[in-house]
Amino acid sequence: MSRQTVAIALPAAELGPVERELAEAGYDTVAVASADELTTLLESHREVSMAILDGETDFDRSLEFYSLLHDSGRDIPALMVVSARALERLAAHAMGTSLNDEYFTRPYSTDALRWRIEAMLIRSQTVDHGVGAVIESDHGLDSHAWTKRARVIAVFNPKGGVGKTTVSLNLAAALQVHRGQRVMLLDADTVTGHVATSLGLEQVRTVVDAWNEDVEEGLEPRPFNQLATQHQNGLEVVVLTSTPLDTEILTPARVGDALSHSRRGYDFVVVDMHPSYSELNQEIFERADRILVPITPDVPALRAGLQLVDVADRLGVRAKLAMVVNRANSGVSVADMERTVGMPALALIRSGGLLFVRAANEGRTVVERFPKERVTEDFDALADCLLPTRPAVAEAKPALRTLFGRKEPARA
Repeated sequence: MSRQTVAIALPAAELGPVERELAEAGYDTVAVASADELTTLLESHREVSMAILDGETDFDRSLEFYSLLHDSGRDIPALMVVSARALERLAAHAMGTSLNDEYFTRPYSTDALRWRIEAMLIRSQTVDHGVGAVIESDHGLDSHAWTKRARVIAVFNPKGGVGKTTVSLNLAAALQVHRGQRVMLLDADTVTGHVATSLGLEQVRTVVDAWNEDVEEGLEPRPFNQLATQHQNGLEVVVLTSTPLDTEILTPARVGDALSHSRRGYDFVVVDMHPSYSELNQEIFERADRILVPITPDVPALRAGLQLVDVADRLGVRAKLAMVVNRANSGVSVADMERTVGMPALALIRSGGLLFVRAANEGRTVVERFPKERVTEDFDALADCLLPTRPAVAEAKPALRTLFGRKEPARA
């Protein structure tokens, strides 16, 4: 698919940084300084997908640009970059009457501007007026075909103590370290989250702290990738909050949008969740591609899994559920657990015992600290199940072979 062309008419101080940001994101950019230049561009064979206009420096010129974008049967989306005080003046001139036009206020970060542009282009594909540029795809409408789209893997169980964080940490590490994927690990447990502590990360800037600061300064809340702390194994770790207090800024819609935006630039986003059915968690369920449910072979955990199936049915996300049998070398068969819970098993994880304690004490995961242990093989097998194309070595993994053979895992 061809790269999307974005026309840019911004002051010189903003033009360069914006062009560089969009070029890195895979767009073609064309700077236009006059109505004649924009006319020439629109009459060329290049399809202009949208334009970024300055609503303050030269207001009359912006009016000319806007008219060209929406005259002669065109309806090319325009993003008007303005200060808050300029909005009333723009409204008085009836600019922004198209469904696809938006405003973007100064001051801004180029990264935030890029996310707004991508959101506008997605929306423009779903509103067809029969005119203007069309973003084409070889497979029909695909809002993510023009940008990298990470898979969002939520790890959840309504019962605590079943290994939710352990699975999140080691699955993310297996994907990053052993499978060469770029992974963001999001600690979305707003009550008892301890991803950063388990990885030995200190002085992590939380999303709550950063977003509250952004709002106070009149800025757009920063995307997750700008708030990530990189672990020594390459994982990029984002923590929503370090305390359950003062989390009002973490509205479900805001967190959900930030999670969706995080798809770009990563192969996987692994989300460690709090064991509750909060509105925030329901939003994450909706945005996730898969919901992995660690379940230990004991009655309380099995009952919690059964409850989750019922809730997921009501929320319309049951098809996303997959059980991960944790501490699987306990004598309970996978087939019995599947029948009891009503959820398919994706993989088995043996008990790692003190290996997890030793790794956590060093701020590392079992996957990187003990690469030859059987429990690491299990996490690698789970990672392989989530890859778009499984590597050839996946068939040799003991845990994967055990699952499909419906046999008991070998005792560690």
